[in-house]
Amino acid sequence: MAKVKIQRPFKIAGQQVPAGSRQLVELHMAGLYTSSEVVLPVHVVHGRRPGPRLFVSAAVHGDEINGIEAIRQLLKLKLLKGMRGTLLAVPVVNVHGFLGRSRYTPGRRDLNRSFPGLAKGSLAARVAKAFMDEVVSRCSYGIDLHTGSNHRTNLPHVRANVDDEETRRLAEAFAAPVIVNATLRDGSLRQAASEQGARTLLFEGGEVLRYRPEVTRAAVRGVLGVLGELGMIRHSRQRPATPPFVAQATSWVRAPESGLLTAEVGLGETIDAGQRLGVISDPFSLKETPVIAPKQGLVIGALECPLVNEGDALFHVALADDLDGAEAAVLEFEQFDPDLDDSAIED
Repeated sequence: MAKVKIQRPFKIAGQQVPAGSRQLVELHMAGLYTSSEVVLPVHVVHGRRPGPRLFVSAAVHGDEINGIEAIRQLLKLKLLKGMRGTLLAVPVVNVHGFLGRSRYTPGRRDLNRSFPGLAKGSLAARVAKAFMDEVVSRCSYGIDLHTGSNHRTNLPHVRANVDDEETRRLAEAFAAPVIVNATLRDGSLRQAASEQGARTLLFEGGEVLRYRPEVTRAAVRGVLGVLGELGMIRHSRQRPATPPFVAQATSWVRAPESGLLTAEVGLGETIDAGQRLGVISDPFSLKETPVIAPKQGLVIGALECPLVNEGDALFHVALADDLDGAEAAVLEFEQFDPDLDDSAIED
């Protein structure tokens, strides 16, 4: 009988995690001006047998908390016990922003525009550098969990470079209803990770400072789908029968006037060019201005606050010449409920 190969200990932040074990490692960040220490927790799940290395991160923007809960639920799953390879789970990357319930680091720097970072740069640049050195550089794959911002909510979807065959395979395994073939943004974690050879998916869903259980569940299912596709866990790989809707571009429909918005379409709905999406009313007169869609597509993001200024982004639309199957993919996704009940979770 062939001898089972055992992984070597995993080294991170000067510590060693033995094969077949789990450990919480703390990366020391810049402290607060109250002399309080700030650490960035990294959960290391190091399987007994060799396999891929994947990081899962959340709260790169400190007020995007759905991903934090998704990682907490993920780490409770018994499916991880016999895992191959190594999982690095980082529930809160932007600890400083999280403490202040803010998207940004102190100084209003966007951490997701600060990668790969600088050891002697701004606070955001230093956090980015530490995360790249200790987490991303040790992985070949990544999943970064996000939500909508600025009073906007997002339909669960994945942004990825689908022109790369392996990245597309992982995006499809995540099994969100929509995949956006998104270009890499300068300074983003996804760009910096990709340049270091770590194929990375970005998941969007929900809104800031609010738990959306359906979004959290979608994130957990998606990460498990990728782990299964990579052969890191034994997973049923259950997916909706309808394949994801793939969009090659997105566009924002913006407010033509200032006023109060009454939306007439919601997340997951297909829209036609020329369709009325809502009405902006003047609170001090009877004037009403329709919001008209310039192109056809699927609504993947929407403003939740009705108070709008001229030019504000109201509806985020995934664009495609052919919308066949788009609404069906969303509907089946919403009804899809694979076997992840309490019996699959440790007490």
